[in-house]
Amino acid sequence: MTSHISSPTPQEPVLILGAGLMGRLLGVALARAGHAVRLLDAGTPDGSGGAARVAAAMLAPLAESAVTEPNVVAMGQYALVRWPELLRTLAAPVFFQQAGTLVLWHRQDAPEAHRFRAILGGVQQALPSLPHPQAVDAAAIAELEPALAQRFHQGLYLPEEGQLDNRELLQALNQTLAELGAEVQWQTAWTLEQAQEHQRRQGGWVLDCRGLGAQGNWNMPAGGLRGVRGEVVRLHAPDVTLQRPTRMLHPRYPIYIAPKPGHIFVIGATEIETNDLTPASVRSTLELLSAAYAVHPGFGEARILELNSQCRPTLADNLPAVREAAPRVLQINGLYRHGFMISPAVVDAVLEHMHSGTQTLAQRLGLRFDTLATTATA
Repeated sequence: MTSHISSPTPQEPVLILGAGLMGRLLGVALARAGHAVRLLDAGTPDGSGGAARVAAAMLAPLAESAVTEPNVVAMGQYALVRWPELLRTLAAPVFFQQAGTLVLWHRQDAPEAHRFRAILGGVQQALPSLPHPQAVDAAAIAELEPALAQRFHQGLYLPEEGQLDNRELLQALNQTLAELGAEVQWQTAWTLEQAQEHQRRQGGWVLDCRGLGAQGNWNMPAGGLRGVRGEVVRLHAPDVTLQRPTRMLHPRYPIYIAPKPGHIFVIGATEIETNDLTPASVRSTLELLSAAYAVHPGFGEARILELNSQCRPTLADNLPAVREAAPRVLQINGLYRHGFMISPAVVDAVLEHMHSGTQTLAQRLGLRFDTLATTATA
């Protein structure tokens, strides 16, 4: 599904606030189209301090349907096709895999599995183009993941789902921006007001992709931008050979395990309604690692490379949104825990608006896209 979105007038400069995942993707697309692109970010090139660096980067719309709305699932399905196209254009290779997701549970958690299956059934009715989950028994699990042979007796295989290496991607986007001549200024924090003052002098577009850094500009009566905390452990486990993302259903503590190259595994579970960025607690760390050990005992000998906590930018309805704050000023935010899964869809919708002032893709995928015109008539 190659995007045929053209660029705005080539001479128009574009100022992007925030060089996380969304800012870098938009910067590459616009610089490739011939625009003078300038990105400003309060952090550093490796993305330290940002949610994109610590994410598992799973591209799993059907698996995520248990915790999100059908429109986000539709955006994720669209992005699964777009990701390989985007990655082929970058200056450096990025690990990408599309080998499906394996969902497992212990016998005592069968009621949770029944609930999960019911949710998937509802999503299939709303989005019939989604691939169908496949029930797997012990033999099928052993064939998909030999490392789990005899450990689990029932599960679901969700075909076509994928993942990528988030850190390789951030680095490749940086390298591509440099090759395209984009200007990137790190450790530079501008407010939206400063960006708009710059726009008044220089013209062009302003794209605000600052995530939680934009909280002051998303105050709304129904609730503004907030952080939802996640805790993620990064392990080196030479004795574990899982080949695809694996999710463990549990009524209180579900986890995901995302394998990366070199026997690196990203494991996460928790969501806490807070902006707190202090280190992970002992209790949550023990629960996370114990759950991983229950999936495969080889994690018991793994080495803890990192234990990270980070907050994902989330709006009141837990759904992404694009908002036109002023002429040629777009705020892009609220991607929550689905940044990697849906970002290509959001990027293409933004580019369509910048080119033609239309929101056809956003409407088709159910992405909230508030323009000055729609706000005035609301």
